[in-house]
Amino acid sequence: MILSASCRTDIPAFYTPWLLNRLEAGYFDVRNPFYPKSVSRIYTKDIDAWMFCTKNPLPLIPYLDRFKQPVLMDVTVTAYHEDLEPNVIDKTKIIEGIRQMSKILGPDHLTVRYDPIILNARYTLDYHLRAFEKLCTLLEGLVESVTISFLDDYKNTRRNAAQIGARKPIEADLKAIGEGFSKSAKAHGLEVFTCNEGNILEPYGIPGGACFSAEKARQWTGKSFGKWKARDCGCVEMADVGAYNTCMHLCRYCYANYDEAQIRSRVHMHDPDSSLLIGHLSDSDTIKVRKK
Repeated sequence: MILSASCRTDIPAFYTPWLLNRLEAGYFDVRNPFYPKSVSRIYTKDIDAWMFCTKNPLPLIPYLDRFKQPVLMDVTVTAYHEDLEPNVIDKTKIIEGIRQMSKILGPDHLTVRYDPIILNARYTLDYHLRAFEKLCTLLEGLVESVTISFLDDYKNTRRNAAQIGARKPIEADLKAIGEGFSKSAKAHGLEVFTCNEGNILEPYGIPGGACFSAEKARQWTGKSFGKWKARDCGCVEMADVGAYNTCMHLCRYCYANYDEAQIRSRVHMHDPDSSLLIGHLSDSDTIKVRKK
């Protein structure tokens, strides 16, 4: 099993004590987001590799040696400010965290996301071209690849549409981003690929790819895994231990948050000693062991 921690919320940033407690306990309980009374129990002995998705890896870095299986750290680094990312820490600190993890894990166990690309009056095409070049300069030698994608239509992005003020990229934008980003990445020894965007930038030098491919999982674990059925992104099949509406970064474009009042309420329900990320088990829950 490949474990995602997590595409539903930022566990390293906000829930590292809980994660370490579950590691010590030897299992996680995860509510099905569509059928809350259905709970999956995942034993750490069944985990073959970990994928951490985060905008702030710093709380987890001192404990990376506790994970005995291979780790892929997927860190999002954008060029946005508090208007779109109210609670994301200073990006220079994130880069320093990447530098530390590159020494601990190795560049092949790190990937960076520049995602989503939002074009508006403040974050112009030229702004992104300059920001991506700077990012590649800072990442040279620390990671092997950078993932990019564009703004998607989610409940949260629609709710914040006026604040985001995004315009849809036109062909000239795609050409400039594809050629410009490709040039910057190559100049600094990095691969760049799109995530879940089809072949939109392939004509301009950037292919589609997967953050954690089935091939990489096979190389690291010696086992064969299928592609992730829940997402058409090309990644390997994963089990996720996160929960939606629990990330306090409150990014205006986020797909995993859509109700700030619910976020505050759910965060108050978090208990680092619970087997669940949010709340506790009840007598009416049905628990089934998940092994893949």
